Amino acid sequence: MTLKVRAVLFAFILFLANSGGFALAQTARVKVGNYKNEIASRAEFNGLKRDYKKGRFANIPHMMFVIDRTNDTVYYINSNRYRFHSEFARATYLSLDSGESFFQKNYINENRRFVLGTLAFQPTVEKFTYEFWEGDLVTPTIVTYAHERLTKTFFAPLNFKPNSLRQEQISETLKDVPRLLLSDIEPESTFDVLNPGKAVGVLRLVDHLPPDQPFEREDIVIFKEVPISVTPVRGLITTRQGTPLSHINLLAKSWNIPNAYFKDADVKFKSLVNRWVTLTITDGGLTIEPAEKIVSSPEELKRSRELQVPKADLEYRELTDLDQQRAKDVIRFGAKSANLGEVAHASLPGVVVPNGFGVPFACYAAFAEKYKIEDRVLELLNDEKFHHDAPTRVKKLAELREFIQKAEFDPKLREEVLAKAHRMFEGKGVFVRSSTNAEDLPNFNGAGLYSTVPNVKTDDALIEAIKTVWASLWNFEAFEARELARIDHLAVYPGVLIQEGVNADSAGVMITTNPFNRQDPGGVYINAKRGLGIKVVEGKRVPEQIIYRTRSDSVQVLTRSTEDTILTFDVNGGVKEVKIEPNRAVLTDKTARKLSRVATAIRRIFKGKHQDIEWLIVGEQVYIVQSRPYIDLSL
Repeated sequence: MTLKVRAVLFAFILFLANSGGFALAQTARVKVGNYKNEIASRAEFNGLKRDYKKGRFANIPHMMFVIDRTNDTVYYINSNRYRFHSEFARATYLSLDSGESFFQKNYINENRRFVLGTLAFQPTVEKFTYEFWEGDLVTPTIVTYAHERLTKTFFAPLNFKPNSLRQEQISETLKDVPRLLLSDIEPESTFDVLNPGKAVGVLRLVDHLPPDQPFEREDIVIFKEVPISVTPVRGLITTRQGTPLSHINLLAKSWNIPNAYFKDADVKFKSLVNRWVTLTITDGGLTIEPAEKIVSSPEELKRSRELQVPKADLEYRELTDLDQQRAKDVIRFGAKSANLGEVAHASLPGVVVPNGFGVPFACYAAFAEKYKIEDRVLELLNDEKFHHDAPTRVKKLAELREFIQKAEFDPKLREEVLAKAHRMFEGKGVFVRSSTNAEDLPNFNGAGLYSTVPNVKTDDALIEAIKTVWASLWNFEAFEARELARIDHLAVYPGVLIQEGVNADSAGVMITTNPFNRQDPGGVYINAKRGLGIKVVEGKRVPEQIIYRTRSDSVQVLTRSTEDTILTFDVNGGVKEVKIEPNRAVLTDKTARKLSRVATAIRRIFKGKHQDIEWLIVGEQVYIVQSRPYIDLSL
């Protein structure tokens, strides 16, 4: 065959491959067993299906399908033979496109030739579903068309399974297309590993919050409610599902202790409560077994030999605008304030960092010296009862905080703070936030340990809020966490960030990796709620949770927010709780993409280090109020 004849023949094949009127010529090229145009029985389905073997998709039989809109032909693909739709399309000369060209034509284009999806049997509900990739920009017309073609060529009833917020919203408008949501299909999860590991300690069961007594450092605790925070312990188990970014989970990560959700742990392990046990958490499950008492592990003994001494510049006393701070100023203002200053300085397009200023460590140091705070702390540290009895520590630390709150504020500093606040925030409420030098250390992030006072509106309230932040250095939870991390208490100083309050329409946290999948470091995880985001990181209710995948530009909704109230500014200062309609979407796909782009840009500011970012949205405007390193010891 001459080169010219070969070229003509190949051109003819291309013509057939792209011409809707030549389905017979197309199918003539396909070997028997590559696909079927109709599925008449479960046996025929089983002949083409494959099974997922990992994760939440285990043992779900499924097969891919392609619908050619030019001739209304359905191809049920032999999904053991072909891994991807594009692979099947090229192998059968339906399309010779690949890569970005195939993606754009068949997932983005509304007037696409091919409709690509997956058909599966859901064993938990014993129903068949069809679905599209979560990044597929299907339209109501495409979904309706696919439903019509599939139901005419498949032996059993079919239900549309939306895989994104956009698809879910479309499904709500299609009254003649039955749907099954993920929440309808999957049984309630009974186990989720949040931080694998092994620990030996005393098992405790907490039926309600707050607990009847403080925790000892050797405790392994089963919570029937997800707590807002917890003092250092050796292991954590919750019987109600939380989120990866609740403070309790962040703390467990930073302490590198085993942590998991196990639905019936309170029942299964009740006989071991108040006994020494060995807790083992792996990706495959959780075990608790009786153990001999072990007072100190080799790792604890190693840590106990030396204290961490965080750096602090106690000479710098100037109240400094946020946009004048840089990450290097962590030794003057603390990580929260200095890192946010770095974000403000970057002037990212479409992003606002609310105005604010920092009160440096030196101001607290002068206050502490005047009132002999260090002497008081040394007295406590040398008290054996304080050292070995948790209730005593709770009582004595509360007394120290009360002393700080009642002490007189330096008149000159008061004048400087109020003058600057009047110039910067006249008539506006402010957030008074903690920012210490004992946060975001390499093995200690300090999430949720110190106090923030929201929507402060009067002069006296502002000064009291600064003292509240200073006093929170001696919160019981903060003291216990520093003790576990072997941080020198007398080297820790609180800075204060005073920042314009933003009464958010929605708010939350995002991190620049996927905490559910260690093999998906390019994902961005977002959780969100309506109103102020104060409760998102507290784990009291499950927020809306979204994974955005950068490479595929896809948005996957994991959960809807279960909040039935929001927090909003009170006109008289502080915040108030307002009832809302639950189970409504917080973010659109467009907004999730916007937030993800912001997260990626912020990560670049910090030289590619994964970030834990607090955000707010008002209207279409994105505000950033915190960026800190994300500690995930599994990465």
